[in-house]
Amino acid sequence: MPSDPELIAIRPDEQLDLSRLEPWLRDHLPETDGALEVEQFGGGHANLTYLLRFGTREYVLRRPPLGPVAPGSHDMGREHQVLERLGDVFPLAPRSYVLCQDPEVLGVDFHVLERRHGQVIRQQMPEVFRDDPALNRRIGEMLVDVLGELHGVDPAAGGLGGLGRPDGFLARQMAGWTSRWDVARSEDVADVQRMISWLGSEPPGAQKTTLVHNDFKLDNVLVSWDDPATPVAVLDWDMTTRGDPLADLGFLLSFWTAANDPPHWQAAARMPTEQPGFPSRVEVIERYAQRTGLDTSRADWYHVFGVFKLLVIVQQIYIRFVRGQTQDQRFAGYGRRVRDLARKGIDLIDGAK
Repeated sequence: MPSDPELIAIRPDEQLDLSRLEPWLRDHLPETDGALEVEQFGGGHANLTYLLRFGTREYVLRRPPLGPVAPGSHDMGREHQVLERLGDVFPLAPRSYVLCQDPEVLGVDFHVLERRHGQVIRQQMPEVFRDDPALNRRIGEMLVDVLGELHGVDPAAGGLGGLGRPDGFLARQMAGWTSRWDVARSEDVADVQRMISWLGSEPPGAQKTTLVHNDFKLDNVLVSWDDPATPVAVLDWDMTTRGDPLADLGFLLSFWTAANDPPHWQAAARMPTEQPGFPSRVEVIERYAQRTGLDTSRADWYHVFGVFKLLVIVQQIYIRFVRGQTQDQRFAGYGRRVRDLARKGIDLIDGAK
């Protein structure tokens, strides 16, 4: 099995207090023989994720980012609740073993889950798989099919029939993300206010209530080392709820760039879908509709909403950097990324008229 390029030495400001953590882990996990070794998964941008190794047994620890977090976000209790049972009906969900809400251990809630082995594809295809349009087509179709499979899960069958409040889902989502923008913004951006007004003017009605991942994109799907069109796990479930499944489709579309998209679209958020072979956004919408039987005629609204939600997430990360709550230099340019996303949202709105 290849070494995982996501693993790094723990960043200096993101160390874990092992004097308190290790005894707790040994008391609560099923297998903890051998010395504890810890590394960090370095690719994420919000929650902090670590590999725990006791001899040959591996686990993954997830905790919120450093500094204050927005209410309702980075919810480790929610993620544990979902992953404790979802794998019974959706095998791509890794199992969460234990949740810690004792502030004496790490100072924040965290949970420990199973380790799945695979690779993460971010903005570029791995070198060994480049220039393969047929593979790119399969990866794109796999993403849509996995999302459709998740939206076909009966939440009650997975013990999650009481998760969230699906009534009034979109209105509450808009209110929540608008509030988060107001709290986290570091400057006024007129395009953002225009997006908020447009989204609030004619929201669609929900057709169905399903599980909503709320952060579904390519780099949150762990894929096989041998065949990156084969999914191994879906990651990052801390915003999962029940609601309108098309919100997940819109968020996925916000990353689905094409080769002829404007440069600020590419700079704002992208997956390697501009490469030859990947389905177009129109094909993504059509395949999702065929897979789920849902009406996607208002996909434009959900796409703009996905861009707005991503914009707020990026701003929440950026404000932590501005305030010195993280030293991660990857976030220094996120102010520009917020403005690019706002321009993208307006482009979509003007094209939707």
